[in-house]
Amino acid sequence: MPAHEILLEAKKLHKVSESLDVLATQHIPLEHALTVLSGNVRNSAKLLEVLVALKLGPGPKLESAIN
Repeated sequence: MPAHEILLEAKKLHKVSESLDVLATQHIPLEHALTVLSGNVRNSAKLLEVLVALKLGPGPKLESAIN
């Protein structure tokens, strides 16, 4: 199911965002830039989730893929 695959990609993007947040705390000179990038990646993941929900509706399988 394409929706499930898209939501799995969104989940991966959330993990990348979290990793960038961790890196931001470890590399103070790059903190601002990494935090901005992390927010952009997180927003992209959320947009993918919204797109799937709007086009396909949230079903039980879709909700479990997000979490």
